[in-house]
Amino acid sequence: MNGLTVVLLVLGAGLALLIFNDAGGRTFGMANDDFASLVYLAPIAAMLSAGVLAGRHGRFGETARMIAIWLVIIMGLMVGYLYRNDFAAVGNRLLAGLLPGSAVVTTAADGSPEVILHRSMGGHFQARIEVNGRTVPMLVDTGASAVVLSWDDAQTLGLDPENLSFTVSVSTANGRAMAAPVRLDQMAIGPIVRRDVRAMVASKGRLDESLLGMTFLSTLGSLQIQTDELRLRD
Repeated sequence: MNGLTVVLLVLGAGLALLIFNDAGGRTFGMANDDFASLVYLAPIAAMLSAGVLAGRHGRFGETARMIAIWLVIIMGLMVGYLYRNDFAAVGNRLLAGLLPGSAVVTTAADGSPEVILHRSMGGHFQARIEVNGRTVPMLVDTGASAVVLSWDDAQTLGLDPENLSFTVSVSTANGRAMAAPVRLDQMAIGPIVRRDVRAMVASKGRLDESLLGMTFLSTLGSLQIQTDELRLRD
C-alpha cells in the first residue's frame, strides 16, 4: 500500500466519521471542527515530510508536483465538508423544483425531526402525503379548515365517492361546493404520522388538487415559513 492510498484512506475515514457524527457535534471526544482540522492537517504534514525526505534522493521536483496536486484535492474535500449545508440546501431546492412536494427530513437543534417543504415554481407549498398507504399530492392550505380530497384522489384511495353523502358546503378556488365528510385511517409526511384524520371529499370537478388543511396542520407542534421554506415539526 503506497503513501497516497494511505492518505486517501485517512481522509475518507475522517470525513465519513464527521458526516456520521455531524448531529452529535463531537468525534472521539473532540469538537467536529477540531477533528476536521486534524483530519486534513495530518496527511498534509505526512506528505510534506515525505517530500523533504524524497528531495534528498534527487526526486524533489516530482514529489513537489504530487504534493501540490494532493493539497488541492484535500482542500477541495475540506471545502465540500465545510459548506456541506449550503450544498445540501441547493440540492434540496433542485429536488423541489424537479419533484414538487418532495419533503426533506432534517434534525433540529433539540434533536427532534423536522420536515422541510420548499416553495414550488408556482409560489405554493406542495406536499406528497402518504394517505392510507398511497401517495397523494396536496397543496398546503392553512385557510382550509380540513383536509379536502379531490374526487379523483378519493377514488384512488378507494373511498368510493359515488356513494358518499355530500352534505357540507365548502369554499374552494372554484367557488362554493358540496363536500362529503370522511375519516382517513392514516396520514403521514416523513416521520410525522396522524391517524383517524377528519377530512372531506369535494364534489366531482370542483377541486383540481387535494388540500392539506387544518385537521392535519393544527396537530403539529409548529409550522413556520422561512423565506422559501415551510418547516413542520411534530
